[in-house]
Amino acid sequence: MSSQFGFGEMIKKLRKSPKSIVFTEGTDPRILEAASRLLTGSFLKPVLVGNVDEVMAAAEEVGYNVRGAEIIDPENFDRFDEMVELFCELRKSKGMTPEKAIPMLKQGNYFGTMLVKMGIADALLGGATYSTADTVRPALQIIKTKPGYKAVSSCFILVRPAMGGENEVIAMGDCAINIHPTAEQLAETGIGCAETGKIFGIDPKVAFLSFSTLGSGKDADVDKVREATQIAKELRPDLAIDGELQFDAAVSPTVAKTKCPDSNVAGHANVFVFPDINAGNIGYKIAQRLGGYDAYGPVLIGLNAPINDLSRGCNALEVYSMAIITAALAD
Repeated sequence: MSSQFGFGEMIKKLRKSPKSIVFTEGTDPRILEAASRLLTGSFLKPVLVGNVDEVMAAAEEVGYNVRGAEIIDPENFDRFDEMVELFCELRKSKGMTPEKAIPMLKQGNYFGTMLVKMGIADALLGGATYSTADTVRPALQIIKTKPGYKAVSSCFILVRPAMGGENEVIAMGDCAINIHPTAEQLAETGIGCAETGKIFGIDPKVAFLSFSTLGSGKDADVDKVREATQIAKELRPDLAIDGELQFDAAVSPTVAKTKCPDSNVAGHANVFVFPDINAGNIGYKIAQRLGGYDAYGPVLIGLNAPINDLSRGCNALEVYSMAIITAALAD
């Protein structure tokens, strides 16, 4: 993590309106370390899913104090019957019954997501041991997408120190969720990345990326990116959006002057929408490993509540950072 990447504004926002965040893997040492650190502040309340004795024993074993955290055990939750009833109502079109619901809701990922749905917590961070699918699936089934979004996608925020002590901050998506996105999904990703970027101080200039710049290449994939650009422009005429653009045209003023001199985005883009997950995943990791950027994410876009996914290879500092980011997304 860049030492200069300030969470100051997000923490200031949370101090004014403290939030609670569910960690679905309450006994994981990385979660316990992050929770212990969060408890030293007064801006974010950790809610740990798990057996109270097991969570406290795990914390003692690794030497972290989590006594101020709320620990909720799916096996001993006084509102569990209410949770089962609500879950069955939410999933009645799928034939959900209490008999099916009870074992599902005793799993940390489903239980934690229902805590957010019931208003017991404001946000959720999972995935330290769960797969991305196991974090996203309950969110889609329970929290669902917010108005204007038909699907969930993801955004990475990338940060590196720049001249003068400032930070260069860019957004990239979708690098984690949709393998073969449609034009509509790409458009939603671009808009969602722009909105997410604003939280990090980005004045969004959105480039829909391709191997083609404004018709220089011919292919169905180019057509999809061009269509996505048009959809996004129609949905959000207030945003600076252009495409399809090659990456050099998107970031280099010199190249942009040659390839697309009339573009209001080319040469200055800071939000990048990749045509598929192959390009997105490779692209953000190149920026991270060769470009010197710190990567935060994936931040999930399009859900009715802030729910985010950790990498199973994450460390405690990444958990702490993502917890602040996730909670800052809560209204």
